[in-house]
Amino acid sequence: MDVAVVRADFPLLHEPVRGRPLIYLDNAATTQRPRQVLETMHTFYTRYNANIHRSPHYLGQIATDLYDQAHANVARFVGARSKREIVFTRNATEALNLVAVALLRRESGPLQLRPGDEVVVTVLEHHSNLVSWQTLCAEAGLTLRVAGIHNDGTLDMEQLAALLGARTRLVCCTYVSNVLGVINPVDEIGRLTRAAGALFLIDGAQAVPHMPVDVTALGCDFLVFSGHKMLAPFGSGVLYGREELLAQMAPFLLGGGMIERVTLEGATWNAPPWKFEAGTPDVAAAIALGGARDWARDICLTGAVDYLDTIGLDVIHAHTLALTRQLLVGLAAIPGIRVYGPPADAPRGPIVSFGVGDADPHWIAQLLNDQGIAVRAGGHCAYPLAQALGVSGTVRVSPYLYNTEAEITRFLTVLEEIVRHRLL
Repeated sequence: MDVAVVRADFPLLHEPVRGRPLIYLDNAATTQRPRQVLETMHTFYTRYNANIHRSPHYLGQIATDLYDQAHANVARFVGARSKREIVFTRNATEALNLVAVALLRRESGPLQLRPGDEVVVTVLEHHSNLVSWQTLCAEAGLTLRVAGIHNDGTLDMEQLAALLGARTRLVCCTYVSNVLGVINPVDEIGRLTRAAGALFLIDGAQAVPHMPVDVTALGCDFLVFSGHKMLAPFGSGVLYGREELLAQMAPFLLGGGMIERVTLEGATWNAPPWKFEAGTPDVAAAIALGGARDWARDICLTGAVDYLDTIGLDVIHAHTLALTRQLLVGLAAIPGIRVYGPPADAPRGPIVSFGVGDADPHWIAQLLNDQGIAVRAGGHCAYPLAQALGVSGTVRVSPYLYNTEAEITRFLTVLEEIVRHRLL
């Protein structure tokens, strides 16, 4: 991969910050968008803008076709069997809440979670995959069980296995920790979950943008991820669900587009995925995520998944892993810094969190910002994990495909100056 060529596709990377070149290392929060994806948004609004699945006119028909193509392309990208297994949402958070609410409704039949049933999560979870289950368990009389971690931040698999039992109905875990970069052994977790007769949900928000993910090979029942973490616009998220499960599940939202028939006495629902896409969706964002083609005019609307496919997720993963190892080696050489999570030679994603003694991580991030370096600071929407680590927050660095070794070197140089002259 020629990183210089890739960087040329991202206009914002060339915008200075405080008169200095921008070094953007907050990709776990959101990524930048390449010009090809931005052009797709512009093309849709200037040539195809119309509502979908409703209008018989030309624009309505072609907008619907482009939107359907985007479903099919995302299905292919994650190894789903059909576009009917891909539900577009606003983000991974909405996708998680969709599953949670649907499984609590009586209309979901044998899939409904009932009082006394157990949901298993891990302490590594983003709040979206924890708070939703905490709240719904309290309301519905379910039991929430939480698996812990080892000292290096890796999941305690023995404890997780011990939590699974006859009442376990659902296991939810992150594929890659948004704080520690830990890659969970989802293959093994899936096998344990299936042996317990439970459903398996994976939060793939930090995995799908970085490495090949095949839901069929994983055997998971649900997978969620956000488009804005993988070069697509805000407002684009995905729920993958096995088609037979989506067919049984109650809808999440009610309204236009998700109905089959309505009378004053009641209604019946459309088939998946439309059953879960009530109201007018963000059509442009979905197409900018999945991509599509106007075959009649031979116009390609490049989606984020097209862009990632062109480079190759294996190539992207190797590149970000090299940058992550450079980060870990460099941080280890700076006095006073403590890195949280597994070592450089352990399986991990491109996320590194660290602290410097009792220094406020927000102050460190601000000092880096003064030099044009964008990082994250705080609890990263994972407060129970911060408590398990014994900290109030950390500084988080998360490189992506357009970051360079020179940027990591610059980051480490600036950080060392901050630590030596401002913190120690």
